[in-house]
Amino acid sequence: MTTETTSPTATSTPRAPHLFTLENDSIRVVLTDAGARLLELWVPDAAGERADVVLGRDTLANAFRDPNYMGSTAGRYTNRIRDGRFTLDATTYQLELNEGRNHLHGGFDGFDRRFWDAEPATDGNAVTFRLISADGDGGYPGELRSAVEYRLTGSELSITMTATTDAATIVNLVNHSYFNLGGHASGDVLSHQLELDAPFYTPVDGDLLPTGEILSVEGTPFDFRTPKAIGRDIGEVVNEAAGRDVDEAAGYDHNWILAGRGLRTVGRVTHPASGRTLDLATDQAGVQLYVGGYLGGVSAKAPLTEYAPFAGFTLETQTFPDSPHHSHFPSPVLRAGQQYRNTMVLTFGATTPAAHE
Repeated sequence: MTTETTSPTATSTPRAPHLFTLENDSIRVVLTDAGARLLELWVPDAAGERADVVLGRDTLANAFRDPNYMGSTAGRYTNRIRDGRFTLDATTYQLELNEGRNHLHGGFDGFDRRFWDAEPATDGNAVTFRLISADGDGGYPGELRSAVEYRLTGSELSITMTATTDAATIVNLVNHSYFNLGGHASGDVLSHQLELDAPFYTPVDGDLLPTGEILSVEGTPFDFRTPKAIGRDIGEVVNEAAGRDVDEAAGYDHNWILAGRGLRTVGRVTHPASGRTLDLATDQAGVQLYVGGYLGGVSAKAPLTEYAPFAGFTLETQTFPDSPHHSHFPSPVLRAGQQYRNTMVLTFGATTPAAHE
């Protein structure tokens, strides 16, 4: 079932956002055309009690301007590009420098800050958002036509991002939701158990940009091939935070290289206290796990409340960060006549909660 409403409260956005609700007997999803954004995701525990498991802001206006990109579709190129510059077919393009000397998540006016055209599916189980980005938008070449479909089927929420262009360009669209399976206001996610079928990762420098190395996770804090708590080895993660000041280690904000090809299940997250589980499937080569180390003080969904550091984690299925500068990384180039596609499938379940001591 799909319902559509108009928000009367977001008076400081370019236009009134529309809200779309997908719901079945198990799951409830709330979306908006402001950033093709996932606002709420209510899933049950083993007892059938639902909780909203994605982080968000207290108003739609704040969500639309959120520097943490909560729930949004980010692009054209999500993640970082060194010096905001890349060369394609012998032409060098300069993008906006919106994170120090580098380009992040599409620039100052990325896809997360655009209003998308929305089209609910006739079967009532999906909404598709569409956006046209003109040639030269943000410094990128080529007119890019993007679409994002959110589809709810039983216990699965699939997010399919596609794009076409009329001239060669680079693309890396990402869903930037932050998850907390205990509920968005339930505290930190460090006790969540993560299993990730990823034998390698791409280490980063002080700007959180890949060094170009591809390293084995064996014997490192990045080894999640068997389930372990997200926070177990977090103190061993070197993260210089791209110049941001933090009082303690900010933890993971890295790209893992996933095993296999095509659409396949690559990971599982379990919240021991509630028993909620999240299985992740994707057709992408990489996934960015960010554990929210910089979320301290960010206004939360509940009025007059704030999130603490590590309040949520992302699982951003993607090509690798800064791919235009590393020829051995998967290519982000999209040419006329080709279609870009990034599919992620989130499957929710529940197990018996772990006993409390």
